[in-house]
Amino acid sequence: MKATGTFTVKLNPQQSYATGVDGIDLGRMSIDKTFSGELHGISQGEMLSARTPVQGSAGYVALEQVTGTLGDKKGSFVLQHFGTMNQGKDTLILEVVPDSGSGELRGLSGKMTINMDNGAHHYVFDYQLGSTNE
Repeated sequence: MKATGTFTVKLNPQQSYATGVDGIDLGRMSIDKTFSGELHGISQGEMLSARTPVQGSAGYVALEQVTGTLGDKKGSFVLQHFGTMNQGKDTLILEVVPDSGSGELRGLSGKMTINMDNGAHHYVFDYQLGSTNE
């Protein structure tokens, strides 16, 4: 199944527990999103990032818990991010954490892609709703 739509995101810098060495900037942020479209709801999460002294090279990891409606199913699930930028060329892996689905989204799995267009964030969520191992 496939869900598409848009989202807004608010990133708030948090105090970092580590400091960078050799020009590396380590950061920590909270994430608050509002999803519209076939996925309708909110998410909250945290991001850890590392920016290098090389323009356009960085990495981040994040976890966010999404709560809302996917199609006609209500519940929550966790998305895990793994992103890198290599001198401006970016790669993002964004997947549902296994067994994180609750409510009618129990057994959810899938991957999400994110695109920017004229300052707006768009998502495409390829997902499956399967049975759990209970």
